[in-house]
Amino acid sequence: MYLEIVTPEASLVSGDVDSVTVPGVNGEFQMLNGHAPVVSLLAEGKVKFAGNPTIAEGFESKFTQVDGKWVLEINSGTVQMSDNKVIVLAD
Repeated sequence: MYLEIVTPEASLVSGDVDSVTVPGVNGEFQMLNGHAPVVSLLAEGKVKFAGNPTIAEGFESKFTQVDGKWVLEINSGTVQMSDNKVIVLAD
């Protein structure tokens, strides 16, 4: 599936991933290839993804790797999953 992470600063991530985990307002949830369409608000927490998408130059320091997954700390945001494309608008 395809992942985009966009912040007010820049588009931080774009590319194919295996899974995406986000901090929903009602708890953390994971999306995999073929997941049902969803739109959700995000709470403060960690966006985690497995795979090797492109991370925008100059923003690599915002990400860490834990247990083979990339991790980005966010304050809030929204996520949309549709047709195997995940878009995270994060703050």
